[in-house]
Amino acid sequence: MRQKFIFVTGGVVSSLGKGLASASIGALLESRGLNIMIKKLDPYINVDPGTMNPFQHGEVYVTEDGAETDLDLGHYERFTKAIVSKRCNFTTGQVYDAVLSKERKGEYLGGTVQVIPHITDEIKKRILDVDDGVDVVLVEIGGTVGDIEGLPFLEAIRQLRNDLGKENSLFIHLTLVPFIRAADEMKTKPTQHSVNELRRIGIQPDILLCRAERPLSQGLKDKIALFCNVEKDAVITAKDVEVIYEVPLLFHNEGLDEKITKLLNIWAKKPDLSQWDNIIETIKNPKRQVDIALVGKYVKLKDSYKSLNEALVHAGIANNCKVNIRYIDSEDLEKGSLLPLHDVDGILVPGGFGDRGIEGKINAIRFAREKKVPYLGLCLGMQLAVIEIGRHKAGCEGAHSCEFDENTPHPIIYLIEEWVDRDNKVQKRDRFSDKGGTMRLGAYPCNISQGSLAFKAYGQEMIRERHRHRYEFNMGYRSRLEKCGMAISGISPDGKLVEIIEFKNHPWFLACQFHPEFKSKPFMPHPLFRDFIKASLKQRQGSSANAKKNKHK
Repeated sequence: MRQKFIFVTGGVVSSLGKGLASASIGALLESRGLNIMIKKLDPYINVDPGTMNPFQHGEVYVTEDGAETDLDLGHYERFTKAIVSKRCNFTTGQVYDAVLSKERKGEYLGGTVQVIPHITDEIKKRILDVDDGVDVVLVEIGGTVGDIEGLPFLEAIRQLRNDLGKENSLFIHLTLVPFIRAADEMKTKPTQHSVNELRRIGIQPDILLCRAERPLSQGLKDKIALFCNVEKDAVITAKDVEVIYEVPLLFHNEGLDEKITKLLNIWAKKPDLSQWDNIIETIKNPKRQVDIALVGKYVKLKDSYKSLNEALVHAGIANNCKVNIRYIDSEDLEKGSLLPLHDVDGILVPGGFGDRGIEGKINAIRFAREKKVPYLGLCLGMQLAVIEIGRHKAGCEGAHSCEFDENTPHPIIYLIEEWVDRDNKVQKRDRFSDKGGTMRLGAYPCNISQGSLAFKAYGQEMIRERHRHRYEFNMGYRSRLEKCGMAISGISPDGKLVEIIEFKNHPWFLACQFHPEFKSKPFMPHPLFRDFIKASLKQRQGSSANAKKNKHK
């Protein structure tokens, strides 16, 4: 079978859920036995989102091969078996950089470099860069139809329709059908305008996904089909759901996967969606619950911790419990009171950059260690854990990271100024170096010590996890901290880089230099998150037992 391409666009407003829609379509096609690949095209001019503010862009998702990408790629990996890579996300910045590099080298033979054909040809080349064995390629176009920066991408996929043929390409457009309460009516005009804008630039959508608060009546679907020039069964309700993992089931019930296979002339088996049913049942009807404090600096925008939030949901599925996440601004914990932490069952400190809220995170870590509350630290959460142990157990007064205090008397966390990256290129780094692309990025191996909490979780001695950081643990402090109860349970094969630390005489205290949340899926919860929630449940049960005991006294 020749490879098929599905192009997903969005209209009316941003944040309608193109990423979730694309991931859900991928899940449905996989359930029919098809091999898929998903790509995200971002029209912004940044080379990648690595230096963008999380409040503006949300989470930066890291791929196995070390690319800093859009958070939608996290949805792709969580919903499907696809392993995304550098080739699965590219931006206007990357496209123009490639074209200008060719122009400087004279590859265009002195011709005038233009958006058409040079920019569009580069976009098309990157879209068509697909592995053998892939049956269907899903391509999500970022932004909203009508955005000036998105026009070259839309023109490129318009051209690809002619290049590939109608049976090998499909346009799916996600739009909005708002409910106007004053009129007590759903309005189709925004969808009509959005489709008209798309048709104005030469693209006629084949399928419409209509985001709405409630199901569309058949009359509304017929009206949209008439005015937007699509078949009646190609108008799909994309209704709001309580749990994002309901979306594949919703789309299937609307007949979306059947319509796609029909339009693309694909012979595929009937889908088996029982595992999705089981997940929804567990999420909606948990037997227990647990309260987790997420102590961070980007808590006002939940998308900043998208993969982390989902990894906790997955861990809840594994333990048949609901995970209640309490978002606590680390700056609030710098003011002295740790009251928000007093009744939680577990404490999690995630990654981050910059010195804002650092002392609040350290206060939370000290509370978790001293009060025997289960603790999970990720990336910066590990670095601050060893700083806290150094300050309050090892007598390293003023211990800090060189990232935040270059004059600290105890640089427990420091910058390796000469670093050999994944591609065996030597990087010279200092605090003035470029921020983008100079970190330890992507999957690296780690040896785990037998008998440790980490080994109990993973059940194996060698793992590979994804990183996104610049600073490392200073091995000169290893002995001093180990004498105070810290244990290094995960280390790089060459013994130079600390990957996991634990604290002895504690129910469950573990911190890792990597980001395990990037590898968690609803069907395969990450072992560290799974065991963290398991320990937090045990903590909750112990607290409840003590409360009952004290009440009887």
